[in-house]
Order: sequence, then structure tokens, then C-alpha cells
Amino acid sequence: MKLKKILFIFFLYHFTLNNAYSLEPDIFVQSTVNRASLILSKNISKKEKINELKAIAKETVDIKGVGLYSLGSARKKLNDNEKILYSELFESYFLKSFSSRLAEYTNPEIEVKSKKVLNENYTIVNSLLIGTSERPEIKIDWRIYTKNPDNPLIRDLIIEGLSLARTQKEEFSSILNSNDGDINALFETLQKFSKN
Repeated sequence: MKLKKILFIFFLYHFTLNNAYSLEPDIFVQSTVNRASLILSKNISKKEKINELKAIAKETVDIKGVGLYSLGSARKKLNDNEKILYSELFESYFLKSFSSRLAEYTNPEIEVKSKKVLNENYTIVNSLLIGTSERPEIKIDWRIYTKNPDNPLIRDLIIEGLSLARTQKEEFSSILNSNDGDINALFETLQKFSKN
């Protein structure tokens, strides 16, 4: 029985690598976190882990969609060149922020519990980060964009009721409001973060 379970996990992992986008949202989330967990349990440097985590994020997260949402109504004021620059800066910012935080964990165990289809575009996948002696159990909900059912993408994480995308949108809005709506102030903040 144990051998069958190991073979199933092995098959699921390799199937996911080759067919990640043909999965149901809950299986997509579980396979994504399994891939990340495998990387985090490797005996490699933090820098190598970060690079591998970035690769997973590029495949599974709708970075462009998250970026546009984070910019809010300010995106309507950007010209074409500013849109391109913002997209590039946001991707660098997001990948560094995401991978650096995740790389701090050592083999996190996340179990998908259920899913709720909101409409044809979105499904919420409910999961738990299993507690350890060092951290409590944490509820994590994944907002999965399913407009293209063959290519589900992560749009948001809601951790214990707190939306990371909404929090980021509020941070960007605060930066813009503090600088009279000057988009260059946000660009500078994103560049500074990515370079540090």
C-alpha cells in the first residue's frame, strides 16, 4: 500500500510538470504546493531555491493580472510605454517578494481541503498549512482564475482572511497618494526593492 502511494505521488508530480494546465483547480493547487515543497526540502542554497521557486511562479501565477489589479484605477492613466515598464518592474518585484518569503520555509506541508466554484472565471480552493511545533495551523484560500480551463492561474492568496492582492493594492495606492499620483514614485519603489 505504501509503495502504491509513493508511485501515485511520483506519477502526479511528473504528470503535473508536463500537463500542469489540464488539471482541476484543487489538483492544480495541490500539485503546485507539492512542487514548491520538494524544492524547499532540497539540500541546495537559498539562492538556488529562490530561482527554482521563481520558475514555478512564472508558470502558475497570473503575474500580469495581479499587477494590473494591484495598480487599481491608476492603470487607466498609463501610456503604452509606462504600461510596459510597469509590467516589467512588477514582475521582478513580485517574483523576488514571493520567492524570498517562501524560501524561508523548510518543507511546508499544505493540504487542499475543498473548492468552491464562484463562476466560470474563478474558483476558490481552500487549504491548510499544517501546524508544527514552530508555527500554528494556517488557513490559506487560493483564488484561481479559470477563464481558460486548460490554463488555470493563481490570482490571489487569502491567508486567514487577509487578501495578499488587496493588501498590495492598498500599499501601491498609498505610495501614489503620498506622491500626488506620480507613477514614477511607484516605479522607483519597485526598482529599489528589486535591486536590494
